[in-house]
Amino acid sequence: MDPAAPPLTLAAPVGDAIGLLSGLAAVAGWLLIHWYLLGLFVAGCWGLAEWVVRRLARKASAERMALELIPARHFDPGLEEIFRRGVQLARASTSMPWWAPRRTKAVQVRLRADGSSPLRYRIEGPAGGERLLSITPFGPAVTVKRGRPVVDKPRKHVVRAEFILRGKPTAPLRDVPLDPDPLQPLIDAVSDLRAGLGDLAELRLDIQRAPKWTLRATRVQLMSDARRRERREAQRATRWLRQDAGGVEDSLGWQLQQLIGGKSAGSGGGRRLVMPPVPRRVEPTEALGKLADDDHLVRVQLLVMCASDTEGRAEARLAQLQAALDVFGGGSRWAMRGWHLGPWRLGADRWPSRRGFERRWELGHCQPPRPNWVRLEELTGLLKPPTRHCRLPLLASDLPTFEFGNPELLLQGIHQGPDGRRRLVATYARETLFEVGVGKAGGGKTERALAQAIGWAHAGGGLMFVDPHRDSWPRALPFLAHDTLADRIALIDLGAHGPAPQVSSWNPLDMRQGQAGHEVVEATADAFASVLGWDDATAPRALTILTAALAVLVAVNAAACQAGRPDDQTTLFHVRPLLTDPAFRTTALAGVEGRLDDETRAWWQTVFPTLPPDAFAVVLNPLARLAANPVTRAFLGQAAGVYNIRTAMDSKMIVWVCPGGNGPTDRLITALLARDLLRAVRSRRDVPEARRMPFRAYFDELITLTGAAPETIASMFEDFRKYRVHVHGMTQLLARLPGPVRLSLVQNASSLASTAGSQSAIAPVTAEWGDEPGPDVVAALDRFDHYVSLTVRGRRVGPVKITGPHLDDVFAAYARPDNAAAFERAARTTAGTVPLDELTARARDQLGRVNAFLAQLTPTTTPDSQEKTYK
Repeated sequence: MDPAAPPLTLAAPVGDAIGLLSGLAAVAGWLLIHWYLLGLFVAGCWGLAEWVVRRLARKASAERMALELIPARHFDPGLEEIFRRGVQLARASTSMPWWAPRRTKAVQVRLRADGSSPLRYRIEGPAGGERLLSITPFGPAVTVKRGRPVVDKPRKHVVRAEFILRGKPTAPLRDVPLDPDPLQPLIDAVSDLRAGLGDLAELRLDIQRAPKWTLRATRVQLMSDARRRERREAQRATRWLRQDAGGVEDSLGWQLQQLIGGKSAGSGGGRRLVMPPVPRRVEPTEALGKLADDDHLVRVQLLVMCASDTEGRAEARLAQLQAALDVFGGGSRWAMRGWHLGPWRLGADRWPSRRGFERRWELGHCQPPRPNWVRLEELTGLLKPPTRHCRLPLLASDLPTFEFGNPELLLQGIHQGPDGRRRLVATYARETLFEVGVGKAGGGKTERALAQAIGWAHAGGGLMFVDPHRDSWPRALPFLAHDTLADRIALIDLGAHGPAPQVSSWNPLDMRQGQAGHEVVEATADAFASVLGWDDATAPRALTILTAALAVLVAVNAAACQAGRPDDQTTLFHVRPLLTDPAFRTTALAGVEGRLDDETRAWWQTVFPTLPPDAFAVVLNPLARLAANPVTRAFLGQAAGVYNIRTAMDSKMIVWVCPGGNGPTDRLITALLARDLLRAVRSRRDVPEARRMPFRAYFDELITLTGAAPETIASMFEDFRKYRVHVHGMTQLLARLPGPVRLSLVQNASSLASTAGSQSAIAPVTAEWGDEPGPDVVAALDRFDHYVSLTVRGRRVGPVKITGPHLDDVFAAYARPDNAAAFERAARTTAGTVPLDELTARARDQLGRVNAFLAQLTPTTTPDSQEKTYK
């Protein structure tokens, strides 16, 4: 040691320590006096940090994407599929840049109702999660498409609400089953929304993965609270135990027991020793509940906004949504954040919460005021779009409202909404290609078809209404009796009612319109074959004879029309003289020698002479029945008939056809009319599609009509769409229709409706709907009520319950009963009706006029020589 060095002492370190403490005390005193400066510094640092975080959050929110999920009608996911979707959402919430604040790392489920659909289901989240969310575990049952930005117009009245979880934080929400759909209460809450009043309702659920440190702190607090509760319970139990023991020792019974036992109260060793209960061990799974595990635990934020242009509707909508969310309440429940002070509610609509609500609403930030921990299993009902078990309301956007005089709309019925409002609903005429109505007699099928036809007629459309029983004409007449329709309507009534009946006329072989001869022959022969059951296997000779005869008669008519003599044409009743009268046959064949093809001429030259006389009976018998009836003889026996369905289609006519019954002769007339309609429609191929006038054919009593022409009716439902002709059929039983007709009806029906009836009769219809509703539900319908499935904008709507329109109610303003008689006369005049006696006499003399024409057509023909040729 250096002797010159100063001695070591403890004075210097002690002095430094004292100086340091004195300085710290001085600083603390200064801060205590100037505390506001420290507060300003801390506030400034916090404000700067919050400003930076908000800027980053806005930048991150600008990179969000949106997907819209559209479920199919059969969408029916299982719990595992929904759970996997929840895992996808939780994973996608973290698909953000590293610098993005936590509040932006969330995926948002948006349930929105604004009148465009019952409930739109959208997913919004980080742009990086789009590929993950685009492929859903729901498969093809859900269509995922890129969502467009939603821009709302300002509403006059807006209410906002934030829902938080109340109750035990560790308790789960109620386990809501998937059938019925958990979304049903929410959809019911917005089912009476009216877009015309500016109604809007939207619910947004933000899902965010649980922050680890917050979750750990919550668990520590929950465990501490649980242990504290257990200690308090043990202390309380000890106090009660001691009180009970003391009370027993002080009782008279206990003292007597001691005396009997030879012990005095004062000789014992004092009071009994009471062992206090030990606090029960707290199990983490019991204390933490759903927070015990990290797996599939998320934090959620639930925001709701309702708006309307009508005062009070937004508030009422919010109350309905609040009641709908109560369905999910169990150990914990969704409760609206805020307080009620009399008539005022202090919540998201008031300062200071409103500004934060709007920021989170607009930017999609997840900042719930409390953790709101839930497991994915608790959100099952909100993690998927509406399923097939959800009853969706019918909005005005789903089914348009009928407008009188609008040619683009076709009346369907009256729909009553959830709020009790009734409106006339319609489909778009261009999409309503074929309709089928089924149900018992008197259920309202024909009334609904009449209402539709009357509305279409007043809108300027052309139609044909075929009713074998004629009941529809007097029912519709008062509502059609308008001067604007008088020149467009024609009544073809073969019932011949009254003391002086009048009948129209039609020649199926008329060639005035320049039809193709082979088409006329084919249509007429097929009509006979369909009614009489002819085919190439059962009646080949009858078909051949009739076809050959018709070819000759059509050729004669073509020659008469070319010569400017249409009144000298042949009719169906000239088949008999052609087959049985040698003189007429010789003259006719000679007159059309150059108009027949080689095969037909060869048949008449070689085959016909070999046929026995009894071979013609099968052909002549139905013609004889037609000739025996004065009405059908007059109707079909005129050379130049008035009825022309092709002209009626092209000129938008309204044609009412009443065949007169359902007997064998009536069925033959019906078959001829149906086949002629098929031929006329197919002949529209010579007109460009854009110039084809829309035309609608209504067939009442399909069972009667298809009994006459099953293949023809089936072909109508298969082919008419191409030519802008649409068929509407009504029947009591689908099962009684021929197989081809039934299959074509159901396959191509744009609209399928059913009234009440027996369950067995209705079952084929409800089977097409997947038995939703079932036959038992449809069978219990009231009169005029229907279940109907419709096609609107390319998608099926329904089955939805509607009330069939009653003419006296819906078209009351169109009723003109005083004009009915004059209007019927005009309809008969347009149809060219003539007294029955006059037409009968003209038909009887027609053969003479044809013979005169043929004689002039072939003046040098020698009957004897020609007879030798064709005999």
